[in-house]
Amino acid sequence: MSTQPPAARAALRARSRTRLTCFVAAPVLFLTVSCADENGTGSKDNGVASVPNDPSPGGSKTPGPDGGTEKTGSGGKGAFYDAQMTYVQCMRGKGGVKNFPDPKLSGYLDWTKIDEIGRSNQKVYGAKGGPCVDKMLAADALAPPRNTQKDYEAMLAHAKCMRENGVSKFTNPTLSGGGVVPGGDPNPVSPQIDPESPAYKQAREACKDKLLDGLDGMQ
Repeated sequence: MSTQPPAARAALRARSRTRLTCFVAAPVLFLTVSCADENGTGSKDNGVASVPNDPSPGGSKTPGPDGGTEKTGSGGKGAFYDAQMTYVQCMRGKGGVKNFPDPKLSGYLDWTKIDEIGRSNQKVYGAKGGPCVDKMLAADALAPPRNTQKDYEAMLAHAKCMRENGVSKFTNPTLSGGGVVPGGDPNPVSPQIDPESPAYKQAREACKDKLLDGLDGMQ
C-alpha cells in the first residue's frame, strides 16, 4: 500500500507534484489544487456551473469553442512533449527514479504508471525544492490550451460516476478564480477515502473514461 498521503498525491497529480501551488505561481493549466481548498470539502451540487470570467495569473485566457475558457501555453504539443521528456529524463537521473515512465504521446504524464511505481518508490512524486522542479515548471508553461468548462464538466461527470460506483464520499470539483479545483476526498488532511481499497480501484476503473486526456490524474 502506498504511504504517500492522499493530499500530497492529489496536489502532485494536479501538475504541481511538489505542492508548488502553495509556494509559487506555477502555470499549471489552472487546474491547481489550491492550499486554501485542501482543507475544505468539495461541492455536492449536481448542477453544472459556468466558468467565471475573472482574470487569473499565470497565463492568458481566451474564449473556448463552447463558451468555456481556454488557458493558453507558450508552445505547441511538440514543444510540450519535448519539455515533458526533459523532465522525465531528469527524474530518471537526478530524481533517482530510473523507471520513471515516458509521457503519453499527447505530452501528459501517465499517472497510472506513475502510481504503480509510487507504491514502492515515493521519489516518483518528486519533492518541494527537488532537482527537477525547474524542468517540471518549464513543461507546465508549454502545456497546450485547455477548455476550462469542458474540463470542469468532465471532472463533475467523473465525480458522479465515482459516487454511483460505491465511493459515496467522493466530492465534486469546484470552480475558483477562473479555474477548476479537483474533487475527491472531502478532507485530504484527514483522509476519508482509501485509494488503495478494492472498492475504490473498481470505481476508478469504471469511471476512467469520464476524464479527458490530461485529467486522468487530477482527481
